[in-house]
Amino acid sequence: MDVGIAIAFWILAALAVVSSAAVVLLRDLFRAALFLVLSFLTVAGLYIILQADFLAVAQILIYVGAISVLLIFAIMLTRNTQRGNPSNQFFAPGLFLVGVIFSAIIVAIFTTEWPASAEAPPEATTRLLADALFNKFVLPFEVASVLLLAAMLGAIVIARER
Repeated sequence: MDVGIAIAFWILAALAVVSSAAVVLLRDLFRAALFLVLSFLTVAGLYIILQADFLAVAQILIYVGAISVLLIFAIMLTRNTQRGNPSNQFFAPGLFLVGVIFSAIIVAIFTTEWPASAEAPPEATTRLLADALFNKFVLPFEVASVLLLAAMLGAIVIARER
């Protein structure tokens, strides 16, 4: 493995963990949403390192471009966002559950054999997926986009003040 790729992986992985922790720990919803965008971008960077080009582009377009913007838009339209997230009674049980899940992940990492393949993928996946999406499945794709647009407009109408 190239040293530069390894360094980029560890930097992106550390940035993903830190930004994900910031999403959970910050009390300001707007800053948490911005760290969520950073977390999505670092995951896209990890996909690029893994040579999963379609997943990287889909991650950026769907999660960073659409879902994050929608979340930030919803936070900006919500009243009283300056209060932040209130503390609740589930902090201790949640912390215990996080510890259990983290322990299970650590055990799985160290007890699993991780074989690696030295062979490159046979061909780029982007061309095959784009061909299927824009030739064979173009009508369902367009119907889904119109339905999502109608749902978003309906949510805006319902949320709007009278």
